[in-house]
Amino acid sequence: MASDKARAWVERWAWILIYGGLLTLVVGLAARSSHAAAGWTLIVLGGLVAAAGPVLIYIRSRMQDS
Repeated sequence: MASDKARAWVERWAWILIYGGLLTLVVGLAARSSHAAAGWTLIVLGGLVAAAGPVLIYIRSRMQDS
C-alpha cells in the first residue's frame, strides 16, 4: 500500500524525467554540429533519462491504493 505522498512523488518525478530528458536530447542534437562528442553524450544521456520516465509511470500504475 503506497501513501498518497509516495504516489505523488513518483508521478512528479516521472514527468520531470521525461521532459528533462527530452530537453537534454534536443540540446544534444543542436550541439552535435559544433562538438560531436558533447552532442552525442547529451543525446545518449537525454534518451536514457527520458526512458526512465515511462518506467516510473509503469511503477505508479502498479501501486496499490491505500
